[in-house]
Amino acid sequence: MRQITFSNGCFFVLLPKIFRYCQRIFQLNILLHMPNIQIKDKQFSLSIPEEQIQKAVKEVGLAINKDLAGTNPLFICVLNGAFMFAGDLMKTINIPCEITFVKLSSYEGLYTSGSVKEIIGLNESVVGRNVVVVEDIVDTGITMERILNSLKAKGASDIHVATFLQKPDALQRDIQVDYVAMKIPNDFIVGYGLDYDGYGRNLKDIYTVVPE
Repeated sequence: MRQITFSNGCFFVLLPKIFRYCQRIFQLNILLHMPNIQIKDKQFSLSIPEEQIQKAVKEVGLAINKDLAGTNPLFICVLNGAFMFAGDLMKTINIPCEITFVKLSSYEGLYTSGSVKEIIGLNESVVGRNVVVVEDIVDTGITMERILNSLKAKGASDIHVATFLQKPDALQRDIQVDYVAMKIPNDFIVGYGLDYDGYGRNLKDIYTVVPE
């Protein structure tokens, strides 16, 4: 059998690549052997483990620290889904800032068809403020578009969007999402703040529904 030898210099150059490869194999092995979980009438399989989530959230925080230094931004966390993302994100923010929490209320417009979203719980003035909307997921972009329009109408001078997840294939509106932790396919998911019929928000990992 032919032997392949490496010089010391070549070995140390290859070592980081070998380490990353072994780490990826280990992560895949964990995913393959993780049992599915049951939430009400549906099965879900692990798709994004906590380690990857925390790494992606940290990267978003570092980018915000760099881009918004000196602007005293107001973070607006959209409940319920973004509470876990907002909590972990704020741990990485090291610039002066404020945070508040809002919900979206649906009502039937008198002369409109369908449900109209309205921000409730925003007690802070956004006039002339640099605002960061913290959302759990941006899919169609319809809800985010309404949020952005509402904040513009209230006088916010600069508005940024930071979302934990984005589904590019589902996007229906031309909106700018400034900070995206992860992009995912157009699948139904739970965990890390996202729910299925009220359950699953407490899961530290992200799970994807198993097709029936």
